[in-house]
Amino acid sequence: MGAEVTVSRDGLCVLHLRDGVLRACDVPSGQVRELGVGVTDYAVDRTGSMIVWQSDGEVFTEAAGRVPTIGPAQSARPDPSGRRIAYLTENTLRVIREDGADVLLAGEQDGIVWGMPDEACGYFGREEGWWWAPDGETILATRLQGDQVSLHLLDLDGGWVDVHWDREIYPYLGIVRWVDGSPLITVLRRSQSHGLVLAIDRRTGETQVHAELADPRWVNPVLGTPRHLADGRVLVGGEIAHDGYDARCLFADGTLLTPPGLYVRRVVGRLGPRAAGGELGELLIEASEGEPAEQHLYRVRGASSGAMAVHRLTTTPGWHTAECAGDTIVTGSRSFTQQGTQWVVTYAGKFAAMLSDYTPAPAPHSGVDRVTDRKLPTAVLYPAGHVFGRRLPVILLQPRTPTAQQIRADYAAFEEARRWTEAGYAVALIDGRGTVGVSPSFEKVTHRRLADLAVADQVDALRAIADKHSDLDLTHVTAVGSGYGGWLAAMLASRRPEAVQRAIAIDPWDWAQTPVPLAERYLGPRDIESEVYARHELGELPPSVLVLPGPDHQAALGFLH
Repeated sequence: MGAEVTVSRDGLCVLHLRDGVLRACDVPSGQVRELGVGVTDYAVDRTGSMIVWQSDGEVFTEAAGRVPTIGPAQSARPDPSGRRIAYLTENTLRVIREDGADVLLAGEQDGIVWGMPDEACGYFGREEGWWWAPDGETILATRLQGDQVSLHLLDLDGGWVDVHWDREIYPYLGIVRWVDGSPLITVLRRSQSHGLVLAIDRRTGETQVHAELADPRWVNPVLGTPRHLADGRVLVGGEIAHDGYDARCLFADGTLLTPPGLYVRRVVGRLGPRAAGGELGELLIEASEGEPAEQHLYRVRGASSGAMAVHRLTTTPGWHTAECAGDTIVTGSRSFTQQGTQWVVTYAGKFAAMLSDYTPAPAPHSGVDRVTDRKLPTAVLYPAGHVFGRRLPVILLQPRTPTAQQIRADYAAFEEARRWTEAGYAVALIDGRGTVGVSPSFEKVTHRRLADLAVADQVDALRAIADKHSDLDLTHVTAVGSGYGGWLAAMLASRRPEAVQRAIAIDPWDWAQTPVPLAERYLGPRDIESEVYARHELGELPPSVLVLPGPDHQAALGFLH
């Protein structure tokens, strides 16, 4: 699925996909035109001259309309020069050349898959399986054989070069970036406690180490890195957890670029000199500072100066995201009290266009708070029209993954919680240890003891919330969650029935069946840490736990009633 907003490399074309409708904005003029409906994915070349989109497995361009393909297409993208289109179909990678010929670039029998994301890649910040070279003459692509992932440089004339690194020691391929210069990749050990940032020689496939990533628990690369800076250095994300620091930061060849008080979430891109009143090569990043429920945009001086300088660009409370290129910045803003995202395009520091707006909405919570000595982020939602002084049964809503952040300044983040308030329940949400956005140690302290800490945080925070919200009836608490949240809900009702009387577990995780990279990140190697895995097993569940194979609101309500 394409990102909601994409900016062409020259910054002069912005694409916006919302509810299946793809639109293009000519930045200098601010004019917006509709390209297609029912769109599921899209991409653009360097200048915006060729825009490619997909609908029901078919490929379209603005100039040619429907483009014939050999089979149902996925991940169709033009090369940066706008001359060709590459796409995936039936485990193969194909290219439509300038003359319209559709040629096979890579494909084999025996279940070998080219260019598709592998099962583990999402856990390491990667969502794609192939990448165009900046000049459009080569493609870098993954080759999947079983659970083994290799990487290869494919020339359009049929040449093929293997990318070399020690895949026995570093089996996991993380983030891959090839925007300019040489391709940069991140590879990780099975333990995920050590990784390398490698630059690939395009001619030979040999790799050179640019940085090492290490953590006693697991390495967590920052999205948008690694990348080349304007002065030739390589930017990487990392963490500082010593000398009183506990931060997620950016480094360039070992030099710290961001202050320890900033929790860096993503590097958006490099800014042109006129984009935000800065210097050529400055960075635009998304980060949190002090309040994990909010995310803001920052300009970072990182390419031309050794001095650390960070300037915050967004001022209104909320959850701000962005895309950028050249002198163009597209800012998306959300908050607790607005439905939808307001996307605004600025060019050379001036307003250019508005891609979408929002509608006001009532506040969906009673206030974000931090409770217990661990300062756990929490929120409570009440039914509309609730008269205070009337006690309500409680739904303790659980996160979908160990890192998922439930408390965000985003009206859409509380959609599921609002469904439960409409049924007459008060809803409590708690971001316990393991959640991203607070600090690296807050996230990683759960290593090999997730069950103990996650359960304790939910129970302790719920009691602290009840001290401030006397309408919560703690004798009628039901934990509800799916996936990881389903597992945690069942654990709460099984292990702490005095605090959580019932649970609705939707497709709960079984750590013995959870994908190996994810399970081993938290619990360690399966072949060594059998006792750790045993402590995280649900075992036989009591009658107070309802297990559902999928979301079924009516069945859940029936169980509660």
